[in-house]
Amino acid sequence: MSVADVDERVFEELQALEAIFSPDIIIKWEDGVPKGIEMNVLPSTCDKSDEQYVRLTLEIYLSPDYPESSPKVIMRNPRGLDDRILSCIQTDIEDKLIDNIGHLIVYELIEMVRECLTQCNLPRGQCAICLHGFVKGDIFIKTPCFHYFHSQCLSKHCIAGKKYYDEEFEKLPMWQRMEAKPHQQTCPVCRSTVQFNVDDLKKAPPPVESIDAQPFHLTDEIKAMQERMAALMAHQIARGGVIGVGDSEPPPLIITDPTDQQQPKSSSSGTQNPRPETSSSVRGMGNSASGAPASPTRPPYRGPYRGFNRRGKPGRRGRGGSR
Repeated sequence: MSVADVDERVFEELQALEAIFSPDIIIKWEDGVPKGIEMNVLPSTCDKSDEQYVRLTLEIYLSPDYPESSPKVIMRNPRGLDDRILSCIQTDIEDKLIDNIGHLIVYELIEMVRECLTQCNLPRGQCAICLHGFVKGDIFIKTPCFHYFHSQCLSKHCIAGKKYYDEEFEKLPMWQRMEAKPHQQTCPVCRSTVQFNVDDLKKAPPPVESIDAQPFHLTDEIKAMQERMAALMAHQIARGGVIGVGDSEPPPLIITDPTDQQQPKSSSSGTQNPRPETSSSVRGMGNSASGAPASPTRPPYRGPYRGFNRRGKPGRRGRGGSR
C-alpha cells in the first residue's frame, strides 16, 4: 500500500487528532502510510489529574481501505476497571464501528471511551492490602502507577515496611550500614517507588466494608486454595526457589567452581581425596556481586547472590570476601 492509496480524508483526520489530543496521542507510520493510533484515555475531570481514578490505553489499527472498512480496536492496560465495565465498553465500540462504516470514526471512538470512563470514575475491585472493595464513603488514594488502596490500609503498609527495614538495618555491621540505601516507600502491587505522607494517611477512617464485615472463618474454598498454594510452594522449593515460612535469614550458598565437578584423583595409596564443597552465608545491601580473586583455600564466587532483602534482591559481597 502506498501513500497515494490512502484516502485524503484520513490525513485530515489525523492532523485534527494531533491538534486536539497532542501530546497524549501517538500516530504510527510506515513509509508515510498511517498504520495505527495509540492513546491513553482518561476520564474528564476538568484537568484535575488527582481525581482521575481510571484509565486505559486505546489502540486503533487502520485497515488499508479505511474508512470504507472498520479499523481494529484493542483496549490495553486498564486501571481501576473490572471485566464487566470493559465488556460494556467493548460492546459499545463494536456497535459504533458497525453503524459508521464509510465514515471517519477515530475521534468519536476516543470521545465515547472517555465518556464511559468519566461515568465509571471510581476504582473497581479490591484493595490489595485489606481485600475489601471500594464503595461510596471510602477514603482511598491512587498511586502514580494507577493502583488503588484505602488510605488507612496504605498507612499501615508504609509503617510496616519502615519497621521491617529498621529491624534488618540494625542486624548489619557498621560498614554495610554506611553503604545501605535509605528506606523508600513502594507500591504494594508493582513495587514502584512512591512517596506519601503517612501521618495524613493515618487520619483516614477504616474501609466502609470492614466495619460490618463478618468474622473470618475457614471455608472449603479457602482450604482448597491453601492446598493449591502448598503444592506450588513444594514445586518451587524442588526447583531451587528461595522461599519458606519463618525464615530468619537467607539460606547458605553453595559456592563451587568447575573443578568441583571433576572426578577426584586417586592418591598413591589408592584412597580418594575428594575436594569438599565450600559453603558460605553472605549478606549485604549493595547492588551487585563482585568476584574476588581466587585463593588456594576458597574458589571465586560464581553462583547467584542474595543480599539484604530476603525476597531475593541482589546484594554486594562484604569486604574481605564471603564469610
